[in-house]
Amino acid sequence: MVPPHLPSTQAAVEAVRALAREFALEMTVTDDIGADQTSRRTSAGAFVVLDEDGSLPHEAFVELGGSPSVTVRLFPEDDALITVDGVDFHDVPRDAVPGFVRAVHTGLAHVKGRFFPPGQWLIVPVPGGATYKELVPLMTLTPWLSSSVR
Repeated sequence: MVPPHLPSTQAAVEAVRALAREFALEMTVTDDIGADQTSRRTSAGAFVVLDEDGSLPHEAFVELGGSPSVTVRLFPEDDALITVDGVDFHDVPRDAVPGFVRAVHTGLAHVKGRFFPPGQWLIVPVPGGATYKELVPLMTLTPWLSSSVR
């Protein structure tokens, strides 16, 4: 199954909002709109709102309640930073965000220990897409992460 194309940051926020309703999670959204407001546009001059191509960049920070704690920072460049119980997943494509959030809340995401390379890894397989894997910092194994060990 190919994930749907999310043409904008707002479309991705709406997709996550639908998942929050489905899983009965509280959700807060903070929007930053304009080149002078988004985090990756540090070179934008004072009072410059549009990008050089005339577009209006939109960045959003989504925080989902419940366990595990999940935050999503959607960037105008079609990617996202997703944090699950303190584990950061950088450069997740915007189109993969809904599948990623669904995988976390349906039990597909799990922690796997390895002897080599040593450590615990949070693995999030997105149905019809890629599998994302990040090292869990040693001292941050939360109750949810501990319950997800396979």
